[in-house]
Amino acid sequence: MLMRKVPGFVPASPWGLRLPQKFLFLLFLSGLVTLCFGALFLLPHSSRLKRLFLAPRTQQPGLEMVAEISGHPRAHEQEPPPNPAPAAPAPGQHDLSSPGRRKGWLRRTRPTGHREEATALRPEEESVPFSFDFNAFRSRLRHPVLGTRASESEEPQSRVRAQREKIKEMMQFAWQSYKRYAMGKNELRPLTKDGYEGNMFGEPGRFHVCEASLFEVNIRYIGGLLSAFYLTGEEVSWRFEAPELSRLGRKPCPAFNTPTGIPKGRLVSGSWGWATAGSSSILAEFGSLHLEFLHLTELSGNQVFAEKVRNIRKVLRKIDKPFGLYPNFLSPVSGNWVQHHVSVGGLGDSFYEYLIKSWLMSAKTDMEAKNMYYEALEAIETYLLNVSPGGLTYIAEWRGGILDHKMGHLACFSGGMIALGAEDAKEEKRAHYRELAAQITKTCHESYARSDTKLGPEAFWFNSGREAVATHLSESYYILRPEVVESYMYLWRQTHDPIYREWGWEVVMALEKHCRTEAGFSGIQDVYNSTPNHDNKQQSFFLAETLKYLYLLFSEDDVLSLEDWVFNTEAHPLPDR
Repeated sequence: MLMRKVPGFVPASPWGLRLPQKFLFLLFLSGLVTLCFGALFLLPHSSRLKRLFLAPRTQQPGLEMVAEISGHPRAHEQEPPPNPAPAAPAPGQHDLSSPGRRKGWLRRTRPTGHREEATALRPEEESVPFSFDFNAFRSRLRHPVLGTRASESEEPQSRVRAQREKIKEMMQFAWQSYKRYAMGKNELRPLTKDGYEGNMFGEPGRFHVCEASLFEVNIRYIGGLLSAFYLTGEEVSWRFEAPELSRLGRKPCPAFNTPTGIPKGRLVSGSWGWATAGSSSILAEFGSLHLEFLHLTELSGNQVFAEKVRNIRKVLRKIDKPFGLYPNFLSPVSGNWVQHHVSVGGLGDSFYEYLIKSWLMSAKTDMEAKNMYYEALEAIETYLLNVSPGGLTYIAEWRGGILDHKMGHLACFSGGMIALGAEDAKEEKRAHYRELAAQITKTCHESYARSDTKLGPEAFWFNSGREAVATHLSESYYILRPEVVESYMYLWRQTHDPIYREWGWEVVMALEKHCRTEAGFSGIQDVYNSTPNHDNKQQSFFLAETLKYLYLLFSEDDVLSLEDWVFNTEAHPLPDR
């Protein structure tokens, strides 16, 4: 049949479609392909595909970024279950001499026509938001996000996943209970289903960066919220403005206005057993500012923060130290030690922790921090380290030359600290420090294993034939502390010995059995009573630290890799430079 050419007629395509129809078909097809590909990102366990193909929204490096790196999906808000959920199956910075060096992944941008211009941070500039260059940040990670150690394949992954999900459920339950009954308060009281502010630290959630004794507790409060977002999957957006940071730098921090430059400890009211030295400053407080203050300098471009902590180290280097040990109380006026009480636990703990972590966070350029750490560790090992008749290694407390043969729960972080620092010790000491870390951690586990609840007391002694047990009722309580499971996590990451996951799971089961209530988790008053009384407090560090360390214990090593992140004393990750 002869076809006559008609004006305006468009010949059909080889598919039998005219060009307009073909265009519409291709448009529909491309949309369908895009939809199907996008659906991959909604499938369970597909977060690793996101890491390969999807760059996150520009943002400050906060919890959303951490969640994406860890592969955690976001979840919708859930109401706390009325009853405890069933348990999972039981198992068989830079160098201080050159402050201000900045990394390329954090910048401040402002519009210039149709593009953004990266600018240097200047404290005097007004409100300009920060942006976050994810690709530049990712390029600085020394290890790939994907993958796991081969040894993990030896353990049934379904069991580990179930254990990890159980811990996540505990975090969701704790967070939703806090949110429901105590939002905005310092902590939840689960028995009375209300919030508690206390009378020591003032208004909840305020960031008292210049007040040494308030600095730690308010970071702990904020960190509890951030950790909740991390494990519950709730979406959160954090934004820093340059003026907010630079205003802190333009004015000298009032607490540092002392003859020595050592910040004053500040107590609003009341008498507190851990701070009974009057106007003295506490080693663990003024010695635990390095990571945060150096990071603030990096974020704001203002050197005031780095200068403050640099001066603290200068004072501590010059002062005479008894046998190389650092007592817990120092006068910020005279620069002299007030008491010769030395403890790696309460009052002293995080000072030592921040020395080794300052070295790590500086990309191992802060030689001053490194040298101070190993010198302090050598003194501790020489004068405080003991082995009990039963073979348990512990770190005693020192009072003017007399040893108290006890170890506090707070001191149990030291197993993880020593393990963390073992790699950078002198070659002939590395194996020794790894073994020392393991022995101290074993002792802290024994303090749990020897109680009726399988939770550890606040302090335990080694005397009169009794080892790793509390000898007074006033030391028999457990307030959801994290230090023991913190060491489990570090030792697991270093050795992959399954014993640390076994011990960690014992803690999870004990928390479920003895600390979980209808409206949150509570500390208990006596770990040696199998039906303990609750203290009606869900401490904020339970979310910020205890559950986070437990979750990481049952996670792959690439989740907040210790090669790429440094945890501050409240377990908040800061990027390793």
